[in-house]
Amino acid sequence: MNYLNLEEFEKKLGYHFQDHNLLLLALTHSSYANEHKKGGYENNERLEFLGDAVLDMVVSEYIYRKFPEMPEGEMTKLRAAVVCEGSLAGLSRKLGVGRNLFLGKGEESTGGRTRESILADAFEAIIGAVCIDGGIDAAGKYVMQFMQEQIARTKPGFHNIDCKTHLQEVVQKTSKVPLQYTIVDEKGPDHNKVFVAEVMHDGKVLGQGSGRSKKEAEQNAAGVALEKILHSEAEA
Repeated sequence: MNYLNLEEFEKKLGYHFQDHNLLLLALTHSSYANEHKKGGYENNERLEFLGDAVLDMVVSEYIYRKFPEMPEGEMTKLRAAVVCEGSLAGLSRKLGVGRNLFLGKGEESTGGRTRESILADAFEAIIGAVCIDGGIDAAGKYVMQFMQEQIARTKPGFHNIDCKTHLQEVVQKTSKVPLQYTIVDEKGPDHNKVFVAEVMHDGKVLGQGSGRSKKEAEQNAAGVALEKILHSEAEA
């Protein structure tokens, strides 16, 4: 059940919409729109697409300016840690987004209000809605009221980011085909072995990495794949 009170929810969000229909759209999951086709309901996926792009741009610019000595690869890892699904879902929970979503009966009955992917997508859709409502500058300010603290909290430990988990999250946004990790080479003597791993998706090699253990090699392969994907998305 949806309990939305626009005035209260806007206070919680920290943004007042000129066009409340944008906020309602940002909270409308595809399952709800599909169940109410006769009502002409749209879903929040287009706003999510926009919000994702705004989020990446704003966070990337902040990291670029804030840490002038940080190399590109480290910037990519920090951004990935800050805007990962778990991080965005956590922000959604703090804002009470879940209880205000418009969900279909199926999603409602299977715990959609607390599902990480739905909460993260809704947060990105809200950012997209703010961008359309108030412009890119307003969206940037809105993003940074959350992300500045998130970056400061994440930076000390971002080197330990679980790249395999994050890569899986990124790939699963567009594909159900599982990732496959393979150790393709071993170098050096037994007491000083170096393993080389590849990560593949749907028959295509996404990245290759090496490490002193198989786990480290797989993590580094996932990190390389992540950097390639995020870099190509930024250029698109």
